[in-house]
Amino acid sequence: MDPVIVVGAGPVGLALSLALAAQGVPSVVLDEGPGTQEPRPARTVVLREDTADLVDRLGCRELDRAGLRWAGWRSMRRKQLVRNVPLGGGRRDEDEAPLPGLLPAPLHVPQHALSAALCAAVDKAPLIQRVPMSRIDTLEQDPDGITVHTREPGSTWWRGSYLVGCDGARSTVRKLLDIRFPGRTAVERHAVAALRAELPWPDEAVLHRQPPWPTGGAEVSARPLPDGVWRLDWLLPPRGELVTPEALISRIRDTLAGWCGETPAYELLDTGVHTLHHRLARRWRKQRAFLAGDAAHLLGALGTQGLDEGLRDAENLAWKLAHAWHHGPAEQLLDSYQAERRAAVAARLRAADQSLPILRGGGGLRTLVPGTARGHGTLLADGHLGRGALGAPPSYSHSPLAPPHAEAHTVVGTPPGAPVADVTVTAPDGTTARLRERLGQGHPLVILVAPGTGVWDRRHWRTAGIMPRLTDAVAALPRATELLVTESYPGAPAHTVLLVRPDGHLVAAFGGVRPAELFSAAQAALGGAPRGAQEPVEPEDGGDERIAGREQRPRARVHADGTAGLH
Repeated sequence: MDPVIVVGAGPVGLALSLALAAQGVPSVVLDEGPGTQEPRPARTVVLREDTADLVDRLGCRELDRAGLRWAGWRSMRRKQLVRNVPLGGGRRDEDEAPLPGLLPAPLHVPQHALSAALCAAVDKAPLIQRVPMSRIDTLEQDPDGITVHTREPGSTWWRGSYLVGCDGARSTVRKLLDIRFPGRTAVERHAVAALRAELPWPDEAVLHRQPPWPTGGAEVSARPLPDGVWRLDWLLPPRGELVTPEALISRIRDTLAGWCGETPAYELLDTGVHTLHHRLARRWRKQRAFLAGDAAHLLGALGTQGLDEGLRDAENLAWKLAHAWHHGPAEQLLDSYQAERRAAVAARLRAADQSLPILRGGGGLRTLVPGTARGHGTLLADGHLGRGALGAPPSYSHSPLAPPHAEAHTVVGTPPGAPVADVTVTAPDGTTARLRERLGQGHPLVILVAPGTGVWDRRHWRTAGIMPRLTDAVAALPRATELLVTESYPGAPAHTVLLVRPDGHLVAAFGGVRPAELFSAAQAALGGAPRGAQEPVEPEDGGDERIAGREQRPRARVHADGTAGLH
């Protein structure tokens, strides 16, 4: 079968090609540039816990050295400290365990370092062909595949099974597909500087609203990077203010003096003006062609991160394309990419658009209402720290892949469609890992909550209680599925069984082993019943034996000839 064509070699396109390769799918990455990365210290990205783990899983395990995980979040207004939030709950460094009770620490990294790390991983992947200086000018589709032409200097026709446009805000793919890209222009403008200096809050991100010096503007933020480097952003008026080099230097000196008492020694590394737009493509799929990343959406106001959403696009689409590539057409599964991801980004844009008038609407009586500044600070912190409507990882609760009555399966703290908690899991061979490390391999996961298995000999718990029945139920599922065990899961009683999608979102959770319900949920999560599949028979007892000390009851399974029975 032909490879998947990925148009665009930015972080989203590179991440998508790596995610496809991890699931055995070859790809061709068409890069319209020369394939090199220009260092721009003032252009950085903030990765939340889930997207930082995705990048790590794709082969960029050294990226933490190029970036910095914030130790805290500090919010100020005028001369007062409004909020000080310690961070570190998601930190998983080799020598440091996660800090209980704290929010996960975002990873702040230069974008050129992220791109370079992804490029290095791509160049090591035998299933990926990266082609520089390849700008497409023609796109043709037929029932069996898709063909594109790249213009000079490397004029070539390329044939692929599917195509994904990851070619940015001015996407050529989107234009060739004739897909509209409506939205709002210049929602926010920021003057940006990257500099090396010693500030009073090592490793903490700072948001200062209405700073008490003339050039501070309405808001200035400081986000740390390694080696004493900081990215400073000043919110500019929507239009009219020209940022000259002299004006920017004045802002830098006044801001550093305001925070440090006097202007400390600093080294200016890079500057720029960043204009943020909010746009959403009308369609994200047209036959065998898809859009992802900035080609599909633009966002970024109030601390939200467009690259975060682009990486989530790649993770969501990769396993669905891999399923279709390996097992044949799966239209409902492929359609679910647009249904899930476009709805999630649209909700993020709505939340930002609703918050902007409140946070940027000027003074008035509401500035005098007690607690207003603290409420505004909470909204802004949500966007920067990756929580709430502005920043939390998406939940696909209304996905077309949700099994019937999924909302009834609420025996755990995670609702159906939401990302699962990153618990420690054990495989049948006895190896342990974080749950997120088992994602992205193209197959669903079934997780049994079984307290005490960590101290049992593997030879005993694999054959005790409900494990044999669960093993048979998993073997009968419509696609190969990995069975894992965990000591505990938030909100889950013992013997709970969780079905998890390849991208880490919960399909359903069951109290005990329920082969028929598990089979039905797995079918739905894969886009419907595959041809010839038969549902296993549910045992009369409902299946909730305890982990030890009970006689085993008959187990349901599907035999090799397709018939169901008990043994």
